[in-house]
Amino acid sequence: MRHRYARKRMGRTSSHRAALRSNFICSVIKHERVVTTLERAKAVRRNVEKVITLGKTKTRPNIRRALALLGDRDVVRKLFEEIGPRYANRPGGYTRTLRLSGYRIGDGGSKAIFELVDNNVLEAQLAPQEDVDAEE
Repeated sequence: MRHRYARKRMGRTSSHRAALRSNFICSVIKHERVVTTLERAKAVRRNVEKVITLGKTKTRPNIRRALALLGDRDVVRKLFEEIGPRYANRPGGYTRTLRLSGYRIGDGGSKAIFELVDNNVLEAQLAPQEDVDAEE
């Protein structure tokens, strides 16, 4: 029985879990959509939500906390300049987890898409490319 276990260990040491969490949050903020396993997405979701809530108010202590958690200045800059203002009026629920059909070939893990709710990833991919020859 799993009485009083607050978080999933995912078969890793505590330092490895911290590194995984930091890298996963950086990837989600940088790319706004990540394909991962369902278990990993569920385990890291609460941390991603807390970091985005931290990015909603741009103060020096919040910037320092985010930099200590993430360790990447470019990601922290994007968090406070783009993602934080985007979710300023939203009281939570910044992420979405979509299950993908099928399993990973190597270990049989279930796949999922972990993404930010109001992202522009698909719109950027589906936007028509400008044809240089058509203008001439």
